[in-house]
Amino acid sequence: MKRPGHILVIRLSAMGDVAMTVPVLTHLLETYPNLKITVLTKPFFAHLFEHIERIQVVKAEVKTRHKGISGLWLLARQLNRLEIDAIADLHNVLRSRLLCGFLKIFGHEYFRIDKGRPEKKALTRPKNKILKPLKSTHQRYANVFKKLNLPLDQKFKVQRIRLPLSSEIKSVLNLDKSKKWVGIAPFAAHSPKQYPLKQMKKVISKLNADKDIQILLFGGGKKEIKKLGALAEEFSNSENLAGRFDFSDELKLISNLDVMLSMDSGNAHLAAMFGVDVVSIWGATHPYAGFAPFGQTRKQQILPDLEKYPLLPTSIYGNKKVKGYKKVMHDIPAEEVFQKVKSNLE
Repeated sequence: MKRPGHILVIRLSAMGDVAMTVPVLTHLLETYPNLKITVLTKPFFAHLFEHIERIQVVKAEVKTRHKGISGLWLLARQLNRLEIDAIADLHNVLRSRLLCGFLKIFGHEYFRIDKGRPEKKALTRPKNKILKPLKSTHQRYANVFKKLNLPLDQKFKVQRIRLPLSSEIKSVLNLDKSKKWVGIAPFAAHSPKQYPLKQMKKVISKLNADKDIQILLFGGGKKEIKKLGALAEEFSNSENLAGRFDFSDELKLISNLDVMLSMDSGNAHLAAMFGVDVVSIWGATHPYAGFAPFGQTRKQQILPDLEKYPLLPTSIYGNKKVKGYKKVMHDIPAEEVFQKVKSNLE
C-alpha cells in the first residue's frame, strides 16, 4: 500500500498496554518526520501522550457517548472527519473491530495486531509447555505498522526523558534532587503476581537505611493508599504519592526516577516509556510472554525458581491461581531484590 501521511492508532486499554505503545510511536515519529499520528484511547490514558508534540489524542468515551453500536458509529463519523489515511488496530477486541468495520465503510484501510494467542497458550499450559521467548508486544505493535508500509528498525531505544515537575508537586513534597530517587509500586492487579508486602517492607527498610536514597511509593485505590500511607509513616526516607496527585503529575514524578521497582504491572511500563531503569519482580507470569518493560535487560528481571515451580508461567495476566503455587513469590529473597535495585543505582 501507499505510505500513509496520517494514521489512526487504536489502543483503548489497559494502562500497561497503552503505555507500551509510547516507545513504538515515538520511534515511528523519529523514523517518519512527516507522519501525523492520532491515537484513540480512553480519556484517562491521554496523559501518556502529553509529552509527545506530534501525537493528537481522541478520547473514546466508551461508557457514555460512544457506548454500544450507535456510540461507535458516532465515533466512526467523528474520526472520519480527521482525514485519516490508514488505521492500526493495536487492540483487536470486539469494540475496535466494530469501529474498524464502520471506518471501512468510509473507505479507510486497517490492519490489526496479531496477539499470538496459540503460542501464548503453549507457553502457559501445564502439560507439554513450550517455554521460549515470544515476540514482545512492542514488536507486535511494530509489525502492524510494517503492514502499513511504515517499517521500523527492530533495535531501537527510547530516550531518557525527565519531565519538569509541577508547582503542585514542589509545594507538597520536599524532595532532595541530590539523592537517588527510587520508585516502588508494590501492588499488582492479581495476587499471584504480587510480591508479599511483608517481604517488600524488608526491601524498603534496607533502602531506607541509605540516606542517599529517596523512596517514592506508587499505587491507587483506597486499600492501597492506606497501606502505602502506613509504609511512609514507618520509613522516614519514603513518600506516599498514592491519591495525592493527578495522573499527569504522577507521570512527571515517574519520569524523574533513577529506578522503578515494580511487579509485572502498568507502573513498570510507565517508567520504561521515559527510559527509566526498571527492576521487575515476576510471579505467575513470565517475561517470555512479551510483556517485559521496554528496553530492560534480563538482568533487571527477578524470577522465581522455575525448577521448583515448573508450571510457571501459569497465565498471561497472572489471574489464574494454581494449587501449590500460592507462595511462588515468597521464595524470592528480599536481599536479592534489594541488591538488584542497588546495582541499578550504580
